[in-house]
Amino acid sequence: MTQHPSSSPALNERHGDFVAHPYDSILPGQVWLDTDGNRIQAHGGSIIEVDGVFYWYGENKERTTPGSGLWHWGVRAYASTDLYNWQDRGLIIPPVLEDITSPLHPAQKMDRPHIVFNERTGQFVCWIKVMGEDDQHTQASTVLTADSFLGPYETVRTGLRPLGMDAGDFDLVVDPGTKKAYYYFEKVHTDLVCAELTDDYTDVSGAHTLHFPHPGPPFTREAPAHFERDGRHYLVTSSTTGYFPNPSEIAVADDYHGPWTVLGNPHPGDQSRTSFRSQISSVFHHPSRRDLYIALADRWLPQLPQEMPNVFDVVAAMARGESEPRSGDGGAAVAAGLGENTAVADYVWLPIRFDGDVPIIEWVDEWRVEDFD
Repeated sequence: MTQHPSSSPALNERHGDFVAHPYDSILPGQVWLDTDGNRIQAHGGSIIEVDGVFYWYGENKERTTPGSGLWHWGVRAYASTDLYNWQDRGLIIPPVLEDITSPLHPAQKMDRPHIVFNERTGQFVCWIKVMGEDDQHTQASTVLTADSFLGPYETVRTGLRPLGMDAGDFDLVVDPGTKKAYYYFEKVHTDLVCAELTDDYTDVSGAHTLHFPHPGPPFTREAPAHFERDGRHYLVTSSTTGYFPNPSEIAVADDYHGPWTVLGNPHPGDQSRTSFRSQISSVFHHPSRRDLYIALADRWLPQLPQEMPNVFDVVAAMARGESEPRSGDGGAAVAAGLGENTAVADYVWLPIRFDGDVPIIEWVDEWRVEDFD
């Protein structure tokens, strides 16, 4: 990456061991600072373009340190025109602190916000997953709307169990032609569901299909990320192993509702089978680069040792009642989780290339948007 001197004192302000300078490339897995010199906090994130400006938004984990008891500190957004340099636009959905029962209270474990624009209503619609204080057993959704992307957002639904199901990780998709919206979510912990939304995008209509049935973690598919290319639909999913990285899986179909054909691991060059130690949260198609699709991923636990055993294999073996495989200190790291300090989680953004219709994600230390048509 080339770094240029800046005339802006804010850009040259020192924060810890890092100094923020303008970026002119993307460096996967490296610490990424905003234009004020702070770590970017937009985890489980997505990108939306509004009036020629890119907005990257996601979970604000700045206070989610070991022992804090805080799962999040709201939804934070950043603005950019080049995808390299990001200006902090603040908390577009702040935490609610005065009411512990609010789905936006940090104790209720909100995560993975997704925002889409409804052309019919002229509103931005945000869905969030809320795990609740008892974590994985009563997951529900909260829906908010706003007249501007930056808010303020008004809560219009809480405690929503779509189709009477507990809803986990998800993605929202709007068909560019029909403007019909689809909601891909993990039915905890069994299938992946494709549900159609109502015309205002704030509820499910009832029409839905079930896909990828599995007996339970770690086999259940979660973190669905949908994208479309040349009329074909793709879904990237993760195994259910918490914050520990595992091999991704990608499937293809000719329709939003499938049927889906599993193509396998989109990271064939990753010998560790950990998706380059990350979990994909969404796929962004650059609006002015015909074939640039970017897999946006979180490296939730950058402190994990690189030589740790593949966690999917570890959990799968334990689920079968076998002894936990160990390699150096890796097994202990899996058990301890090293405190799960997601406040220092990094990002792994990689371009997707296509071998015919097969998406492939390869590791590169540095890449530029300008290198793509």
